[in-house]
Amino acid sequence: MIVRKVAARLKPNSLAKFKNLVEEQILPWLRKQEGFVDLITLAASDGREVATISFWDQPGNAQAYNSCSYPEALKILGELLDGTPHVKTFDVVLSTLPRIAPTRPVEARNLVEETDSSRLRYRPYQTNA
Repeated sequence: MIVRKVAARLKPNSLAKFKNLVEEQILPWLRKQEGFVDLITLAASDGREVATISFWDQPGNAQAYNSCSYPEALKILGELLDGTPHVKTFDVVLSTLPRIAPTRPVEARNLVEETDSSRLRYRPYQTNA
């Protein structure tokens, strides 16, 4: 699972309009994006700072959204933003949310090899040491 965190400052008195645009335009559109899982939107108590955390099933889908669709989202929200948002991508390493599964660590990715769709075969972990 991959997370995209977008942090932005809002112009004064823009939080209500930001929330409405996210609910009515951005979220329905995100739900149509391949690999989109969920969205959490956070706001500072003064309403001037927001962060969105979007969950994606795999890195390729998050990257495709970032390249092709994210610029459109910025256009929709542009008049409300005070500056350029800061975007950062993370792997989920721990979650208690039922739909949000941690990304397997690199070490674990090296342990399993698929032989067919119904059976897994373990292979020894190899280090460069």
